[in-house]
Amino acid sequence: MKTFIGPRLRRLRREKNQTQAQMAKALGISISYVNMLEKNERSVSVPVLLQLFQTYGVDWREIADEDEVATLANLRSAFQDPLFENHVPDLAQLRSLMSDAPDVTQSFLKLLTVYRSATDRLLSLTNASETDLRLLSASPESVVHDFFRQNRNHFSELEEAAENFWQDERPQSDDLYATMKAYLRDRHGLTTRVVPVSDMPDTLRQYFADRKEIHLSEGLDHPNRTFQLAHTLGLIEKSDLMEELLSRLNIDDEAGLNRCKVELANYFAAAVLMPYDAYLEEALACKYDFAHLSLRFGVSFEQACHRATTLQKDGAEGVPFFFLRIDKAGNVTKRFNSTGFNLAEYGGACPRLNVHTSFRNPGSVVPQLVEMPDEGRFFVFARTVNRPKFTRHSLDKRLVVAMGCSIDNLEQIGYSETLRSTPQQFTEIGINCRICPRANCDQRAHNAILLNEPVDVMRKGTTRYAT
Repeated sequence: MKTFIGPRLRRLRREKNQTQAQMAKALGISISYVNMLEKNERSVSVPVLLQLFQTYGVDWREIADEDEVATLANLRSAFQDPLFENHVPDLAQLRSLMSDAPDVTQSFLKLLTVYRSATDRLLSLTNASETDLRLLSASPESVVHDFFRQNRNHFSELEEAAENFWQDERPQSDDLYATMKAYLRDRHGLTTRVVPVSDMPDTLRQYFADRKEIHLSEGLDHPNRTFQLAHTLGLIEKSDLMEELLSRLNIDDEAGLNRCKVELANYFAAAVLMPYDAYLEEALACKYDFAHLSLRFGVSFEQACHRATTLQKDGAEGVPFFFLRIDKAGNVTKRFNSTGFNLAEYGGACPRLNVHTSFRNPGSVVPQLVEMPDEGRFFVFARTVNRPKFTRHSLDKRLVVAMGCSIDNLEQIGYSETLRSTPQQFTEIGINCRICPRANCDQRAHNAILLNEPVDVMRKGTTRYAT
């Protein structure tokens, strides 16, 4: 397998404030070779990798294996798109493509990313003006989703940092808030203040570095106050580590980078409050009862669910979950995925998915077995979660959190015990009405872009789009 290090080498050279000529001299190679390496026109040799380590202290000798695994995972995910329904290559073909045409592989993945981003934007546009139609640039949320998915929603560096935070033993859950406040005060000289809603009407947390103060809204409940302190702690103490992780993105979009940094800080906070080994052990023992897990670790139901998606440490994996948070209009407001599930990659959720039923049953877990157009089968369960309400005049801010996994993991999930895995139990769903290939769906709300069925004026189907 050829090894290409173009973006990494260019970033390293710029960090060292060197020209290509200066780097070539330091490595003992030609300027043209450096130029071709940066453009990925040549693969790097083992001697040059060793020289990079000796000269700059960077060890990229294992990069080939890491890139191969990541690229293969991205390719397999890409070919699950309904566009390739009848043309999905097998594993041997994908490996052959990566080996024989690495540039074509990367160009294909880049093209698909742009296509998905453009489709996502097209489906969400309402009254945007032409000047706002930047269809070829990924939104910050898309950057976050793709970044986390490429890393299997797991960052071992942040896990290690969180594990080292509790040098002795994690405090009891009811002592976490006081412990965090004391740590920030004693270690960083920071004062934590709970501020009236009237003073911060549109803000839940604000960190004032110059005043050495952290303001938390009194609208936050106890678990979320603790979480926000852990989040701020991550931004203060692990900023360099997060910047190092973000360097893998190789993008210049400030909004995307900042959104990713926020989510990395959230990841660190969750890992601190829910240590990996202890959380995995408890999750397996209770069969992923997230109400129980939220109480045991002193976190919210949503935080407990989100943490479960990150349990992908080699040799100690949990169930691979996807996570969706959906509002009453069907908009997906947050998503993380360590599975092959593609729902809502392109916009709103399918109306046949029972997450919408959860709004009529607040606080209850609604389970469902679903089948995607590519015949992938998943178990999904959903429950409402509450957002902060500050006055009696506040609107209902409930959202739905949906978790799901392959039916291969069905027996490990306690919420599945009321279901039987029979063909009749599976609900056929799609990704989004506009791109769903299910022509005869009785819930279709839009004519599918990918379908071109003739219109029969003499026949009335079950929907206005079925004739």
